[in-house]
Amino acid sequence: MQKYLTALSKNDIAWFKKQLQDYKTSIDTNLTEIKDELESSVSKEFGGAPKEVVSAYCNVLLNGGKRIRGAIAITAYQLFGGEDYEVIMRAACALEMLNTYILIADDIQDRSHTRRGNKTAHVALRDYHSENHLNGDAQHFGEALAINSLLVAQHYASNLIADLPIDADTRIRALQNINKCFITTCHGQTMDLFIEATGNASIADVNNILEWKTAYYTFINPLQLGAILAGADTKANDALATYGLHAGRAFQLTDDIIGTFGDEDKTGKSPLDDIKEGKRTFMIVQALAKTSSSDAYFLESCLGNQQLTMQEFERCKKIIHETGALATTRQEASDAVELALRALEGNANGWQPTAKKFLSTLAQYVLVRDA
Repeated sequence: MQKYLTALSKNDIAWFKKQLQDYKTSIDTNLTEIKDELESSVSKEFGGAPKEVVSAYCNVLLNGGKRIRGAIAITAYQLFGGEDYEVIMRAACALEMLNTYILIADDIQDRSHTRRGNKTAHVALRDYHSENHLNGDAQHFGEALAINSLLVAQHYASNLIADLPIDADTRIRALQNINKCFITTCHGQTMDLFIEATGNASIADVNNILEWKTAYYTFINPLQLGAILAGADTKANDALATYGLHAGRAFQLTDDIIGTFGDEDKTGKSPLDDIKEGKRTFMIVQALAKTSSSDAYFLESCLGNQQLTMQEFERCKKIIHETGALATTRQEASDAVELALRALEGNANGWQPTAKKFLSTLAQYVLVRDA
């Protein structure tokens, strides 16, 4: 059987990063315009307090980010010959707004203090409460209003899709697909939180989370949105879903590795967070299954411990490494990329070659990224 996964050359990586940066620059420019429109309309219609809350959302929206979901949507649109720049750029921006609303919810649920090196929305609003000596509990204020901010943004982003200058059937199909994918993502997040609370996770549970939470959210949703807007048929959409399922799985597996073993200066997030939150990742489940009873007991005691020390964290990393869980996770990610490339290459007849190259390189780049 043909193997599709190969080592990326420096030229391949440089080309991919340049393409991604070009997408990011265009998306950021348009998002800045949308942010200005949103803040201005809220200020004029609803006043200062609602604008303050929306601005907390907008600060997260424009606080870095690779714009990978928007880039994937644009690529999928081009893959099937889409040519209306305004339509796909508006849709890509809507996806990035939806991504930010999910991030803000995730930060509240994970009790994260930073996002990309800056304050999370609920922490910024908490500090606003404290600095202005408002009544009540600052933490509750911050979390409650961060939720309001993401709800406003969610519906605003949905209207960006609903108002696209395309035929009504395509708009409805696009919105339905977005909603379907986000429903799947929400169920994945529910499973993730339940597993943290119960402390019980099988490989099947973890695999469901990998697919429902990440593959649909990061890959399948933008891929299918771009394809729908370009007029691709159901068969093409199914092929993209197969690619996205495996590429998304690899993305999350490497994300879990980076989350624990990565450089905080590059990730913008503390490497202790996943263990402090009690996340039962594929890597953690593998380590628990393969280690000694005493080390398993220690690792279990650290999961969900908000007072986790650096010394304890280092021992957790040592357990993960020595059990082979880290190596197993890397191999699992590599196998997933191979399956993603196989799905892409086996169904790509007539697909626009540059867009296809971007998706192929993206899947392979997932394995070598460090943030």
